[in-house]
Amino acid sequence: MFRYGIDTLTISKAIAISNGKIKAVLIDKAIEKVENCRKKVDKIASGDKAVYGINTGFGPLCDVQITPEQTNKLQENLLITHAVGVGKPIDKELSKLMMILKVHALCQGFSGIRLKVIKRILYFIENDLLPVVPEQGSVGASGDLAPLSHLFLPLLGEGEFWINDKIIPAKKVLKEHNLEPITLRAKEGLALINGTQFILAHAVIGLDKMKYLLNLADLSGAMSIEGYQGSVSPFKKELHKIRAYKGTLKVAKRMRNFFKDSQNMKNHFECVRVQDPYSMRCIPQVHGASRNAYYHLKKLAIIEMNSVTDNPIVLSETEAISGGNFHGQPLAMAIDYAALAVAELGNISDRRCYLLLEGKFGLPRLLTDKGGLNSGFMIPQYTTAALVTENKSLCFPPSADSVPTSLGQEDHVSMGSISSRKFNQILNNLEKILAIELMYAAQAIDFRRPNALSAILEKNFAIIREKVSKLEEDRILKNDIYNLIEMVTKREFIVS
Repeated sequence: MFRYGIDTLTISKAIAISNGKIKAVLIDKAIEKVENCRKKVDKIASGDKAVYGINTGFGPLCDVQITPEQTNKLQENLLITHAVGVGKPIDKELSKLMMILKVHALCQGFSGIRLKVIKRILYFIENDLLPVVPEQGSVGASGDLAPLSHLFLPLLGEGEFWINDKIIPAKKVLKEHNLEPITLRAKEGLALINGTQFILAHAVIGLDKMKYLLNLADLSGAMSIEGYQGSVSPFKKELHKIRAYKGTLKVAKRMRNFFKDSQNMKNHFECVRVQDPYSMRCIPQVHGASRNAYYHLKKLAIIEMNSVTDNPIVLSETEAISGGNFHGQPLAMAIDYAALAVAELGNISDRRCYLLLEGKFGLPRLLTDKGGLNSGFMIPQYTTAALVTENKSLCFPPSADSVPTSLGQEDHVSMGSISSRKFNQILNNLEKILAIELMYAAQAIDFRRPNALSAILEKNFAIIREKVSKLEEDRILKNDIYNLIEMVTKREFIVS
């Protein structure tokens, strides 16, 4: 059980809550924090002092004070006017995760939102009423304004929900659930749409996938080395102790485990080859560097998941600070770094595919012993090359750019929403690249039989051969590739 606003949220817990594997609850301690903060907002709202976001306009209109009678309409207008996102809707999983992350932030007790609003969001989460949110339109600075506005329009009876893969007007869905639209009060609109939950939800999903793909990249690299009959010496513990990066040490240890008791590797232990190409022997250094990027982003994401990122932050009955906790830069830069790290995993994987095609060290050219009439595995490497180049083109860091908005009030923005979206695009491409490498590696290993692999590699080889047979004569490879991609996305491989 997870307690909103009390317990520490992690990547795995957030996903487990979203999947229904962990129950998340609102306990009295969190309720007390929420209600105490709301009392502070009510007192500020009824006073004469101008406090941004409570009794003033927004953005460049922060110098326009609003009367108590206008406050509710102001909050409603805030959601309506900021819901200007465009493009395809994000995955339903992301919409749900955004709401979970937002509830946890609101329950910290610094946002001034009413308990009633939080409970309505929880109702949406628990009943899988998932708002439709367009993917484009956030600059990731004053929070993810556009996507969060779309996310919470249904509170007002506006916007749309996903219902059984169909888009249904929120007004109709609320009526079916006997729910009245909520009238927002002072500060509530701003508390809902200020924040980094769009960036963060994408980072959470990306980190979960990246963790698996880091492990899978090690596995596919190990299987390629088995097929290539490369050297195991570059993975020795003694070598990496004298350049002790965390990621490198981790990968080197994993590689040693993959090759443990491999008869195939023992059979060429005394071979005359001095060294392998970098894509084989530098796996700990390259994969390890990508792991270091993962560790960095994960650390920052956990901080963000347990932070308050709306504005203003309500500290007392007399003080509400208008700061910049909504700014996405802390995540944006690290996400761009992680995106580059993921792209490099695909880059080196493609190089290993190429090496297996060269026809060296006992392997036939193009991994077919019937070349000429048959092209073997020549062409799938074109696909990995195309995917690698696509990933390279996605590696421009949006966080290096900034386009001023809001009449210059928001004169530096993070563009973190774009960083987070392309991070996941690169991850999706990596899944395809690694699937093709696994296909190549399995074919190469078949040419090393009857030599046995380690137990874990034999199990993974068997998983591949359940759906993809050895290529004897040319055939349509699309089905093989798609089968392997599905196995990767469903995480069927034993990676540790």
